Amino acid sequence: MATLELGDGSVVWYRREGTGPTIVDIHGSGFGYRNFAMLTPHLVDSFDVIDLDLPGYGQSTANGPLGVAEWAGYVAEFIERLIGGPAYVHGTSMGAVVATRLAADHPEALKDLVLSCCLFRYDNAARHMRHTWKRGAMDSGMVQAADQTAAAGFSRSFYDRPDAADILDRLRTAMGSNDPESFVAGTESLEAMDLSDLLPRLPRTLLLGGDEDQMTPPVPAGSGVGFDTAVRVIPNAELHILEKCGHYLVLEQPERAAEVIKRFVSRSGDTG
Repeated sequence: MATLELGDGSVVWYRREGTGPTIVDIHGSGFGYRNFAMLTPHLVDSFDVIDLDLPGYGQSTANGPLGVAEWAGYVAEFIERLIGGPAYVHGTSMGAVVATRLAADHPEALKDLVLSCCLFRYDNAARHMRHTWKRGAMDSGMVQAADQTAAAGFSRSFYDRPDAADILDRLRTAMGSNDPESFVAGTESLEAMDLSDLLPRLPRTLLLGGDEDQMTPPVPAGSGVGFDTAVRVIPNAELHILEKCGHYLVLEQPERAAEVIKRFVSRSGDTG
């Protein structure tokens, strides 16, 4: 566990473990590095894994505004200062949107891209969902927001699993470690963005989703742009949908998600 100071005085806290090609994980709007607590153990045998808190989240601090474009800039500088060259980047949920902006604005910072569970433009259903969560976070705190998002974040069969209660506790701990203001800033940035014009500029990309994702469905309503459009517009894209899996796939099916990511990277021929 370490920290890295950026040019504007912002500080990024990160955890690094494993061996192999470097992959940087970018977390979702309610999380910090703990978003990947169940995925990373399945990746460290094949990757040098970096899980970080975006500035404004967890133990990282920001000296400037918070939003998708700003976080993309922070991550680009973080990769350059820490690694000195491009890395694989995996973003989930809001982190996938940040990773999309990173790839378009700072292509020198990354190799291939893994995007899990995101929309490139929110449909109206997603906007309504987020409005409810923002109000819950500000009125009752992030643990309450965790319980609200869980209702839409997991598949129905997840709640029949014997480990469901433990995973839900992990979710509450991860989200409860962040303040509502960062969550709201991330949510409002997501609601405002439309990244559909950036899709043709993305590098080789894995689109990884869950078939029961109610937050960012692979096929959104007509007001949104999702994976169904991205797989046709990104020049070199692969789409993989996990069955019986919701939005929080890095928590719900981390082993399967890791297998898909490993196969995708292995086809690039990169051994480190």
